[in-house]
Amino acid sequence: MGAVAFRRLIALFHNVFFAGRFSFVYDTLQHTAASPWGVWIILAPAIGGLGVAWMVKNFAPEAKGHGVPEVMDAIYYQNGYMRPQVVLIKAVASSLNIGSGGSVGREGPIIQMGAAFAANLSRWLRLEAWQRYALIAAGAGGGIAATFNTPIGGMLFAVELMMPEISARTLVPVMIATGTATYVSRLFLGHHPAFIVPPLHIAATASTSPEAFFAYLLLGLIIGLVALLFMRSIYWFEDRFDALPGNYYTRHVLGMLLVGVTLYLLLRTTGHYFVEGVGYATVQDVLNGRLEASVLLLLVLAALKLLVTSLTLGSGGSGGVFSPSLFIGATLGGAFALVAHGVDPSLELNVITAASLGMAAMVGAGTGAAMTGAVMIFEMTGDYRIILPLIVVGSVAYATRRLITADTIYTLKLTRRGHDVPESRQSNLYLDLPAREFVSHACVQVPVDAPWPPPGLRRFSPAGLPHLLLVDAHGAIAGVVPAQRVAGQWRARGLETRALALDEWQAVAADTLIVDLLGSVRREGAETFLLGRDGAAPTVAADVEAILVWSDVVQAAGLPTRERMHGGTAGT
Repeated sequence: MGAVAFRRLIALFHNVFFAGRFSFVYDTLQHTAASPWGVWIILAPAIGGLGVAWMVKNFAPEAKGHGVPEVMDAIYYQNGYMRPQVVLIKAVASSLNIGSGGSVGREGPIIQMGAAFAANLSRWLRLEAWQRYALIAAGAGGGIAATFNTPIGGMLFAVELMMPEISARTLVPVMIATGTATYVSRLFLGHHPAFIVPPLHIAATASTSPEAFFAYLLLGLIIGLVALLFMRSIYWFEDRFDALPGNYYTRHVLGMLLVGVTLYLLLRTTGHYFVEGVGYATVQDVLNGRLEASVLLLLVLAALKLLVTSLTLGSGGSGGVFSPSLFIGATLGGAFALVAHGVDPSLELNVITAASLGMAAMVGAGTGAAMTGAVMIFEMTGDYRIILPLIVVGSVAYATRRLITADTIYTLKLTRRGHDVPESRQSNLYLDLPAREFVSHACVQVPVDAPWPPPGLRRFSPAGLPHLLLVDAHGAIAGVVPAQRVAGQWRARGLETRALALDEWQAVAADTLIVDLLGSVRREGAETFLLGRDGAAPTVAADVEAILVWSDVVQAAGLPTRERMHGGTAGT
């Protein structure tokens, strides 16, 4: 329902700004007619941008940008917390930006809106952490599934980018959400894909020649490089606008004025706005073969879409990068097919097939969701024969970008903040082992008032010093001196053992799993654990089986230190 309402809101703003009428009906696959405002249409994106800047600055700064990085940041750095006002502000700001002519997509906003709604619903229901993250992924995946009518693609998007844990208990809720979201959107928006791909043109890929296969490799390489250029361009423009004098309002209005000028010049020279809004009409033109007459026009449109998207987002706009990626991929793929056919007329590569491949590759390389891009295009075409070139072009494009930088268009924004996001989701077997498996030092009990060094240490070599457990006359635990601290003060004189003790310890059962200890480190800040006998947490010194220091686990299992964990490092 959120996706349906969001699309209706985009239609309303678009009709008001470009036609001066109040209507919720807007077919994105049809080009916008020339506005009755004439040259004054240049001001439409700027007026819309002024409203976006006011909403973002005063109500939800996190609604600025393309949305998905904020969701990833909330998952890995905010414990899944997202402010409730993000849902409304993101919807209105992004629909205003898109409807007034800004070159951004609607997928990023609906992902952020779905995730924010899920995050606040999970807080209201007081769900456990793993349930909260699964629900956020379900909200994000459901949003993109409803927008494109691609339930499997929506599920894979959640898996590739949103889910810290991938298991049956997290996948099933996402599957339910994407399936339900797609069904609801079909009731209101119709049972058809985002683009209408002519199926007959794809049949040629069933008999791919070696020459065509080589062309797929080359197309993937080109798309991978352009995806890198696209992601770098957005943040380059952002830095340039931030360096300009003035404030957020003046910078964003300036950027949107430049977008307005571009739209008007395109209308005067070609008859269409082409790069305005989500740009689906242009993509559909490429898929229908209406732009096959000019390679130059396709390349110019790809370059202009990259430019106006960078202007929109770099100056502070609100909207996604998914649709611009599809636009650039389709136009580049179409141009590539025309050039390739000119070089070798016998080559089995047509514009429609190449545009479809370019769309999948651009999404996969730029966002890092390689499987999502391939599967979504497959769902849109419904033709299994496109799978082989989809795999080749998408994989080569992703690999090309990945060889140059590990960051995607989403994670680069977080990297610039100093927030790393793990690239992989994997099962760490160490997390399911009990704490006693990581004990690497002996434990010696000494009186709390013992001099330094205590007499019991004399039988240990400097290379194998133990942890010290300080106890009082009644057997109560008074403190802990980890082996690392013992080694550091081994040759010191004139100290009291009590002065070296830590009081930041926690008593746990010896069979406590490391994954639960990791939670304790983050929650309590303790780094030293007293392991109890007989499956219970110790209460007196006689109950202590061993002492475990978190650094011992770090060395054995490669897990993050306490400082790195609180800094939000990748892998936690």
